[in-house]
Amino acid sequence: MAIDLWRVLRDDEYCPVQPPVSGRVSGARYGVAIDLGTTQLRLSLWDLQTPKRLAGRSGLNPQMAQGADVLTRLTKAARSAQAAEHIGALAQQAIGQALAEMAAASGIALAEVDEVFLVGNTAMLSLLAGKNHALLLQPEYWTQRLDCQPQDVSFLRTAWGVAETAAIHFVPPLGGFVGSDVLAGVIATRLTEQTPGALLIDFGTNSEIALWDGQVLRVTSAAGGPAFEGSGIACGMPGEAGAIYRVRGQPDQTCECEVLGGGAALGLCGSGLVDGIAWLRRSDQLDKLGRFTTRGTSVQLMEHIALHPRDIDVFQRAKAAIGAGVLWLCAQAGMPLTELHRVCACGAFGRLLDVVNAQSIGLLPSVPVPTVELQGNTALAGCEMLLLSKDASHTLQALLASAQLHNMAQESAYERLFVENLYLQPMQT
Repeated sequence: MAIDLWRVLRDDEYCPVQPPVSGRVSGARYGVAIDLGTTQLRLSLWDLQTPKRLAGRSGLNPQMAQGADVLTRLTKAARSAQAAEHIGALAQQAIGQALAEMAAASGIALAEVDEVFLVGNTAMLSLLAGKNHALLLQPEYWTQRLDCQPQDVSFLRTAWGVAETAAIHFVPPLGGFVGSDVLAGVIATRLTEQTPGALLIDFGTNSEIALWDGQVLRVTSAAGGPAFEGSGIACGMPGEAGAIYRVRGQPDQTCECEVLGGGAALGLCGSGLVDGIAWLRRSDQLDKLGRFTTRGTSVQLMEHIALHPRDIDVFQRAKAAIGAGVLWLCAQAGMPLTELHRVCACGAFGRLLDVVNAQSIGLLPSVPVPTVELQGNTALAGCEMLLLSKDASHTLQALLASAQLHNMAQESAYERLFVENLYLQPMQT
């Protein structure tokens, strides 16, 4: 199954990337950075000698047909070698299609691409590599680092049509379900170059959270679910043209909606869902438990787009997982929320957030608004920085050495924190 709806990444969807001043040691001419997400795939093609980004693409991960979450896909892959190979091939073929599109648009031959870097959560990387994915279903491996680098990458070189000697790097995950996408985000935001109290939240189907306390990079993952990326809700869609991304309440308890691209509304993306819920809370149409206070079973945002109880519930569970992870990491660092001096909200969802609305319902910590940075897709940006780096291995090893993984599923306090953060209210210390 191939993606036939690849779209060109807009300039505003990229995070700033600063190429190394000293350039690269490698003589590679063209390179590709890939962010292999559970729901979305994003890629960029670079002229490494200039250096200059030539093209970028975004599309849905076709593995979604095998399950919206990583555990469903891993369970299906565990049934047989054929099932695992099929799931991995879905992403492999989709990436190949995007590479062909970008190369054609840039007027280069794919055989001239001789370096590829991939970041992603551990499940996605291991399924694509066909290596060690079954270990993720065993709890004893949930805090261990798994090797996702194929010993022989010739099958990917052939499938993608890149150079016969192309180097294909699977950036190593931190461990368990905490992937290399969050490490790429830390690199892109320079989180560990800051003073203590820098927090990164990479919103996605498999969300990841990192806290720099000045000495240790504490990291965990949270089962955010697909709501942040516009899936799993009745009228949901990604944050693309046609999506309602902003909902503003009016004095008469109605609302006005803004649509990406300015055309007709086709659905509701994650940031629009946050705004809608915040508006319903402020107008007392929704209580802090997530229940409608009116007799209706839904609330209309526009004529054909409504919020339903199940949508609210899906969001509450996602944001409770985020809140629990943030509070747990802060507790481990002995750091109250008031000591956070920088909060990076990352991912396509994070790029569009209204900070005040997100804070009012407990999705983001209640810190001064200027403290919050809407960073966008830092996973792809960090992957691009590694692609351009003359010493990517050293950068990664230094980061991994300072990182400490926390698996919330094994923490006795997690359930209590999760339940406390289900309420639609500001995050409580």
